[in-house]
Amino acid sequence: MSIVIDADIHTVLNSNRVKEYLPEPWRTRYQDGSRGPGHLGYWNPSGVMRSDTRLEDGSRIEASPGLLIEHFFEKYGIDYGIMNTGSMHIGLSPEPDFAAAVVQAEMELLVEEWFPVSERIKSSITVSPADPALAAEQIHRFAGHDGFVQVLMPSGARIPYGNRFFHPIYEAASECGLPVAIHPGSEGVGISGPPTAAGYPGSYFEWHTSLVASYISHVSSLVIEGVFVKFPDLRFVLVEGGISWLPALLWRMDKNWKALRMTAPWLERPPSEYVTEHMLLTTQPIEEPPNSRHLHQILDMFDAENMLMFSSDFPHWDGDAPDFTARWMPENIKEKVMGRTASELYGIGV
Repeated sequence: MSIVIDADIHTVLNSNRVKEYLPEPWRTRYQDGSRGPGHLGYWNPSGVMRSDTRLEDGSRIEASPGLLIEHFFEKYGIDYGIMNTGSMHIGLSPEPDFAAAVVQAEMELLVEEWFPVSERIKSSITVSPADPALAAEQIHRFAGHDGFVQVLMPSGARIPYGNRFFHPIYEAASECGLPVAIHPGSEGVGISGPPTAAGYPGSYFEWHTSLVASYISHVSSLVIEGVFVKFPDLRFVLVEGGISWLPALLWRMDKNWKALRMTAPWLERPPSEYVTEHMLLTTQPIEEPPNSRHLHQILDMFDAENMLMFSSDFPHWDGDAPDFTARWMPENIKEKVMGRTASELYGIGV
């Protein structure tokens, strides 16, 4: 493999440092521990973070840029990594000013204390979609820094992301030449409503398995409501959502478009073509069927060579190392999946 780029790494920012970048009154609130939406409280017996990321001195690999390079990048031969960090869940707070202030402070911390450590560390600009105008301002504020390579929103949402309410975010990202990504885990938190269309799952197992439903809704909305017609240069990344559901959704949209295209007259081509041209996915959590040929058949059902990017999800409990993911990939697409496609999308390692 010529280059390996990890499209999803979860770093943990020091909250004591974050507060130093917050103005009042938000600093006092943040320091007191009132930090907006959290989690639903489901129990994961494995824990969210891997226990082996804690070193003998008590420090954690994901909490330090230097340790991340030494103990993860170097260990696994990763050339660049995209940090999806900060308070993604806070984007579902009903208090947009506080949410925007927190994610801005976190991005400023990255600029001042993480990026100078290594040019191999890249990051998303985490924004709060609760106020798209504020999010657009922050995109323009940080987009000029080489360390930021995309915009990140939570996949938990109040309404599907194709709705024109969110268009200022896409307009700003397009103007700055940045893709937009969504990441799961906040479904059911804050103002997002129940995590599934049927209500609240009864366990972490059930909730975690059902997260893909929000991706199906967002993809349908983004395409059918014409986001990629209005913003023809926009690329959209579906992080940590799996892949097996995509071909069936594309077939279903194309079939329905033939009969219902009058309800979306701006779509001049089958929906699957917009997805192929504008959307990418990350590998983790890659489906692991008993017969690997079945996964390869799924990869043949969409343009995986140009739409799929390696991600480890480090340091989460179910993360995948590069060698593990590479073993699942067909030889003819392995090089692009493991790094070249991400290199082209993000303009790094070229």
